[in-house]
Amino acid sequence: MEDHSLEKKYNKFIIAVSIVIPVVVAILFGVKLKDFGYNVEPLSFLPPIYATINGITAVVLVLAVIAIKKGNQKTHERLMTTAIGLSVAFLVMYVAYHMTADSTKFGGEGIVKLIYFFILITHILLSIAIIPLVLITYVRALAKRFDKHRKIAKITFPLWLYVAVTGVIVYLMISPYYAH
Repeated sequence: MEDHSLEKKYNKFIIAVSIVIPVVVAILFGVKLKDFGYNVEPLSFLPPIYATINGITAVVLVLAVIAIKKGNQKTHERLMTTAIGLSVAFLVMYVAYHMTADSTKFGGEGIVKLIYFFILITHILLSIAIIPLVLITYVRALAKRFDKHRKIAKITFPLWLYVAVTGVIVYLMISPYYAH
């Protein structure tokens, strides 16, 4: 049975979260705890952890698609919930790192620098766009509107996978330039 009211119930939440998360992340990205008198060491151990979480997210997304193609709805649901949880964990660690450390400048030159910035910019833009797509896709599944869920999931999946994979690539490309 389809539940249109569930979708309507979550619409305002999806809109709010889709606006609030990028705005708060942008603000917190510029906030440094040391500017407020907190003498905290940079959480320099976090980037490899959150890059790994991005990689795990990519694997989980692929496994979730395989599960649903095999008709295993419960496994698919668990994997997708896990992917959302991993993305939230990534976001918390990413913000924590940037609140305690200065941004790292990419040191590559020439074509490598252009490739890096192309990947970084598309990663950032799609990481913002993916928020409402993931939430809408998830709510449509919760509402058992699987026809609409499948339709948007065909857009959400490749974009989310791109964001997860490029998160790892960005980390690998910038990691040689982190302060040690």
